Amino acid sequence: MDLRSRINVALKDAMRAREADRLSTLRLINAAIKDRDIAARGEGEDGGVSDAEITAILGKMVKQRHESARAYAEAGRVDMATREEAEIKVIEEFLPRPLTEAEADAAVDTAIADVGAENIRDMGKVMAELKGRFAGRMDFGKAGSKVKSRLG
Repeated sequence: MDLRSRINVALKDAMRAREADRLSTLRLINAAIKDRDIAARGEGEDGGVSDAEITAILGKMVKQRHESARAYAEAGRVDMATREEAEIKVIEEFLPRPLTEAEADAAVDTAIADVGAENIRDMGKVMAELKGRFAGRMDFGKAGSKVKSRLG
């Protein structure tokens, strides 16, 4: 079952179970996907958004909620921070398992070898390779510093 179908099934299940918070988050996910569908049609693409693009959308949503939760916590709004964390858990259900630290190190080494990177100027090629292979599964901020330390 593709990612879009899994999200729609979860949405229907949340409606049946009357889980208001989960339902709200799932509707936000659907809205973000539909926005991307509309943008793709405007660019002349048809067929909808791929699973890889949906994974990227979900990853972006998680990142935004982490930032919001941190801001709410710093402002003393624990209730809002808790709500953001609950939304993160719902969104992460549809994301692939993140790489462990050891897997991320191995992935960086493999990407460097695959693109034949020799110095820091090749960092963009390595990062593009990693983003293509591990979208939604890797923290690219950390990966960037690993690549930089190995090439620099």
